Amino acid sequence: MPALDRIAPPLFIFIWATGYIVAKLAAPYADPLTFLSWRYAGVVALMLGLAFAARAQWPTRREMLHLAVAGIGIQALYLAGVWVAIRQGLPAGTAALVVNLQPVLVAGLAPLIGERVAPRQWLGVALGLAGVVLVIWHKLNLGAGFGPPLLLCLLALLGITAGTLYQKRFVPHFDLRTGQVVQFTAALAVTLPLAWAFEPMRIEWNAQVLIAMAWSILVLTAGGISLMFYMLRHGRVTAVTSTMYLVPSVTSVMAWLLFGETLGAQAIAGMVVTLLGVYLVVARKRPETLP
Repeated sequence: MPALDRIAPPLFIFIWATGYIVAKLAAPYADPLTFLSWRYAGVVALMLGLAFAARAQWPTRREMLHLAVAGIGIQALYLAGVWVAIRQGLPAGTAALVVNLQPVLVAGLAPLIGERVAPRQWLGVALGLAGVVLVIWHKLNLGAGFGPPLLLCLLALLGITAGTLYQKRFVPHFDLRTGQVVQFTAALAVTLPLAWAFEPMRIEWNAQVLIAMAWSILVLTAGGISLMFYMLRHGRVTAVTSTMYLVPSVTSVMAWLLFGETLGAQAIAGMVVTLLGVYLVVARKRPETLP
């Protein structure tokens, strides 16, 4: 599907960037782990219906185990860490910077799954991170009191990095519908008990929460996660994760359009640097031609 190969990266970046908008809508009205538990349950119900309707192939027991392990990292640890950290007061810019260390970790660990990172790609990884710092520099706040939320964000970073590499190594190919049923069931099994133990499980079903929930299930998860899995299946993991460098830039533009947040010259320069970095990572090397 060459057409999907072309549109998947920009569509994924746009969808992933809306995650901060959704979090901003839902945060005042819903406990984070409680919201995520409802979200996971909704995704399981949606994907289960699609899987049965299409008579999709189910993974083997061994594949289910691998998918569950990857899902706990990619879904449960990542989303819970970020949402709870922001709810506890960690600035979104700081959270975005921590999470966007993922391409650096992935590039460093890529040899474990047999993937080589070229010097040009390392330069791109470094430029991408520098661009992200420029984009969100004015939003950073690393003052005292953010120790526990920062640790949660680091847990989220480790979770999505380990989950992504584990999935690419042990179960790179699976049906996206049945596979997500397994992954989000595992994420729900981890998240719901934590919500029960540590939260009053408060959620106000107003318009903002309903919009956030619907968008989270239908677009962010069913669409965004499916696109990420598709790209991992058809591309190199270093290139796929490096596209996440563009998310803070797109989020900043969305915040400027929707909420009137400042978008200065430094942020625009950071976007340009980030684009250059991602290009160096994902661009295919041209084959040498004989004279």
